Amino acid sequence: MVTRKDSNEARLKRHKRVRAKISGTAERPRLAVYRSNANISAQIIDDVAGVTLVAASTLEKDFEGIGSNKAAARAVGKTIAERAAKKGITEVVFDRGGYLYHGRVSELAEGAREGGLKF
Repeated sequence: MVTRKDSNEARLKRHKRVRAKISGTAERPRLAVYRSNANISAQIIDDVAGVTLVAASTLEKDFEGIGSNKAAARAVGKTIAERAAKKGITEVVFDRGGYLYHGRVSELAEGAREGGLKF
């Protein structure tokens, strides 16, 4: 019998390994990305206080009709950067969540950079 590796389990292992090294502070919070087959979302998190400061997702009404493509990911990146600017956040630590920095994840990062976030 052929056994197939659980790709989400492998992603979670990578995510744990990365999270052991990076953490968000009040001065420089963590920009965490979650990518599903149908949607993409991002949060800016202060790990010291354990609080989500800003969030954006394709599940919101603003993104109705677009969900899982590069254009949607870039739009989510720009939206989260705008919301972060309103809260006075300019620098973040990027947490790709165990996903490859490719495709939708990199588009979200580029959109956030276009919006004014530095990482």
